[in-house]
Amino acid sequence: MATSFYSEEELQQMGFAHVGHDVMISRKASIYGASNIWIGNHVRVDDFCVLSGKITFGNYIHVAVTTTLFGGTAGITFEDYTGISSHCAVYAASDDYSGDFMTNPTVPEKFTNVIEEPVVIKKYSNIGAGCIILPGVTIAEGCALCAMTLATKDTKPWGIYLGYQCIRIKERSQKMLELDISELEAD
Repeated sequence: MATSFYSEEELQQMGFAHVGHDVMISRKASIYGASNIWIGNHVRVDDFCVLSGKITFGNYIHVAVTTTLFGGTAGITFEDYTGISSHCAVYAASDDYSGDFMTNPTVPEKFTNVIEEPVVIKKYSNIGAGCIILPGVTIAEGCALCAMTLATKDTKPWGIYLGYQCIRIKERSQKMLELDISELEAD
């Protein structure tokens, strides 16, 4: 009987660059270019997510419902113990909207200027619902983006960020670093 998530055997047959153990990917997720996607252990991708291009998932990662990850060739990296809530979009590639070039994937490449820069979500970071992260951004270790935040620039470690200007509003607790996670690390 089929479950709502792909089985380990089905995941192995999909052609991912790597699939760890305890990986749960919804059958309702859309995956483009599986050979460019590397998945660690304990990773869950929910319904209606889109995974496209080069993406690397570390361990203990959650990608919530309807989130889109556009890795392009530059790539998106989720380090260990990170999560991204629903209705988010992460872009490692974007059209140039300056007006100097045409846009969209149906236009021949010689008329466009696609901007591709890697996006990195560092260890212990969380991305709130409805956030957008643009090419070239690094979300520093331990950061949290509040719902609806637009990240156009790098953050600094252990901060909570808010809004369309991605303003640091306060320090984030580092108490989680005191937890004994040795049992998780051994896995």
